[in-house]
Amino acid sequence: MYLSAPVNHYFQPSIEIEAGRARISMPVQPSSFHAAGALHGSVYFKALDDACFFAAQANEPAAFVLTACFEVELLAPVTHGVLEAAGEVVADGRQIEAAATLEVGGALVARGRGSFARSGTGLDEVASYRPAEELLA
Repeated sequence: MYLSAPVNHYFQPSIEIEAGRARISMPVQPSSFHAAGALHGSVYFKALDDACFFAAQANEPAAFVLTACFEVELLAPVTHGVLEAAGEVVADGRQIEAAATLEVGGALVARGRGSFARSGTGLDEVASYRPAEELLA
């Protein structure tokens, strides 16, 4: 599902998923820079949200989850390297809460935290969905 999304043809990410955790890696591309010559904040958001989303989805076996809200804290500009976003579930109640860190070369550049709602759509109804065990194989 993730790697086949049209937006990811541009970002060229890789993904690792395990129970309640996910890691997203994507190369920094100068075509994603803002006018001041560093990575646009929307790319930080994408990496952090993707890592949290898949950590949350890994905890929900039946329903597709949706990002309900997400907060990003930008800590440093990025001009090169590979973004490494590591997300994990921090609470699993009515909504699933997940947090992530974003690093480049081991340096923390951003943090994110979000709430994810279980939708009324079953995973079996999402044509592009493949179970986590298939992604991990």
